[in-house]
Amino acid sequence: MAETANIAAMAERLSNELFAEFFWSITGPMNSNWACEKKEQHKVTTHPSDVVFYYDDPYSRSRVYVNCDLKSYAKSSITFSALKGALESLSKQVSCAEVSDEWRQLYIHPNVTPSICGLLFVYNHDGEYDKEFKTHLRSLKSAQLDLPKGSRLIVLGPEDIFWLDNVRYEIVQMRGRRTGGAPLPDPEHCRYFYPQLVRRKNLELGHARAATLEMLTSQLIVLEYDRHEQNEEKGLILFYRGEGSRPEEFTYLFDYLRSLQLLKEGIDIEIKLLNASDVAQPMFQKAQQVYVDGLSDASRGSPLAERVKQIRFKRMSQVLTRFSDIELGMDYA
Repeated sequence: MAETANIAAMAERLSNELFAEFFWSITGPMNSNWACEKKEQHKVTTHPSDVVFYYDDPYSRSRVYVNCDLKSYAKSSITFSALKGALESLSKQVSCAEVSDEWRQLYIHPNVTPSICGLLFVYNHDGEYDKEFKTHLRSLKSAQLDLPKGSRLIVLGPEDIFWLDNVRYEIVQMRGRRTGGAPLPDPEHCRYFYPQLVRRKNLELGHARAATLEMLTSQLIVLEYDRHEQNEEKGLILFYRGEGSRPEEFTYLFDYLRSLQLLKEGIDIEIKLLNASDVAQPMFQKAQQVYVDGLSDASRGSPLAERVKQIRFKRMSQVLTRFSDIELGMDYA
């Protein structure tokens, strides 16, 4: 039992370290059971909440509460039946949390509009999982999910967690000394970037600094930072979950920046790839050249062209976070 508890603690520790870097906070008790509100339907008396994170939504006045089911599986344990059972259980948790006064008293803050969702966090603790996780997810369409209309369930599998953990590690490394640039400033001077949308104005930018679930499960995570003591007033780091094997991938990112009027003086821009293709660097340079050539004759020597040329590309070093169940078991000081 102690070994099982130590293995379970691996997912708990990693999720805490991981989401803290994306500015999520923990609310209420961890590893808590609370009464089921639909006992006949759910066939249980209580539901567990391993941990509940929260963050403020940048486009509304709601606070997102993420009820997490943390799984730490060995390669042999990541099976369709195990994932199906976990997802069905999580859907019941979210369904009850929506109507449970006890859950709200434990986790919801006063005077906020809550939005509750579920997150299945599947960490492969032996680092040997090499199957296509999405194959299981496609098969999970047969799972019987008791989910309220408008509620969400999100699954982060081993590959997703590996990607996010590497983004986290890169950010931590950038806050220290690095070659070719000044260190990334402290967290209080950083936030995840959300554009002002025509129909969805950012209402809570002062508080909504966190990366949302939508951003963390997308192809692009954008970190914005302030550095007033440097020539640039602020900077952007684009963590792109692509291979960069075609110049069009980088052209898309240039268009994204241009459409939001971010290609201007005073904004330092860097693009980072984890699983970069062997030709990613020349494809990036080619994209820059083609993009500038595509501007009008009057614009080729313009500040816009210069800003495109000043965008930097860098490969991220791959790391794999591993824990020892023995060390975790001795972590009692």
